[in-house]
Amino acid sequence: MNIKEKCLPCMVEQAIKTANMVNAADRDVLYKKILAQMSEMDFSMTTPEVVGDSNEIIKAHVGCVDPYKEVKDRYNRMFSEKMSEYAKKISSFSEAVKYAIAANIIDFNPIHINVHEEMERVFSKISELTLTIDDRTCLEADIKAAKTVLYLGDNCGEMCFDKLLIEHIKRISPDCRVYFAVRGAAVINDNTYEDAISVKMNEVATVISNGDHSPGTVLSRVSEEFLDIFRSADVVISKGQGNFETLEGCGREIYFMLMAKCPVVAEALSVPLRSLVCKKQK
Repeated sequence: MNIKEKCLPCMVEQAIKTANMVNAADRDVLYKKILAQMSEMDFSMTTPEVVGDSNEIIKAHVGCVDPYKEVKDRYNRMFSEKMSEYAKKISSFSEAVKYAIAANIIDFNPIHINVHEEMERVFSKISELTLTIDDRTCLEADIKAAKTVLYLGDNCGEMCFDKLLIEHIKRISPDCRVYFAVRGAAVINDNTYEDAISVKMNEVATVISNGDHSPGTVLSRVSEEFLDIFRSADVVISKGQGNFETLEGCGREIYFMLMAKCPVVAEALSVPLRSLVCKKQK
């Protein structure tokens, strides 16, 4: 999904938010570097590619490899401690999918503010929630027939619910091998290998890096190892908006699972804002 006009202020605000978070010095110099990078971007690129490149500029400027580490650790701990409680509430694969999608509310994009409060509000009424696009039945059937599943992770905190869903995947397809893919470098609050190990994702899946620093899955930038698994997996599950933005129309079958938090993504999916989506790309 190419960059849209509405994405421009969001990309700038994300850079400012990250710079504030790490208390960056010489911000006039930093912002000039970022704006210079953005001024040369190709509008055929995706927004996650530009955000990832801006994030690398910030990390180099402040000498910090993971500006969101404290926030990520806090949300991973917070939801890890509640997983046994949530596991008792999830009695089926279908419910596990809904919980995993609802957890996509966890985000540190500039347009998402009171994450914890929003999360509690969403889960307090989850029984009332429906999916605007609902391909769960098809997904379950495909997983039962699959030998390999590639699950593309998104954000920390949310990853705990991905783990619960993967446990249900293993129940309906015990012999299926599940790969859980993370970003190749820290970017915003997205999962890295270290984050995945911290919530013991390796107990239910083989954790792999995609080899890139974008908050999405940019096939022209990922590692050959990742690309081989992406091409050969029987089922690919893509969590979150960043993965949708970078993989929409990529030419292979994918299940997109996300909450449409952004007007641009909602428009691309033809759904109302804040819709829960499980959509099969054929």
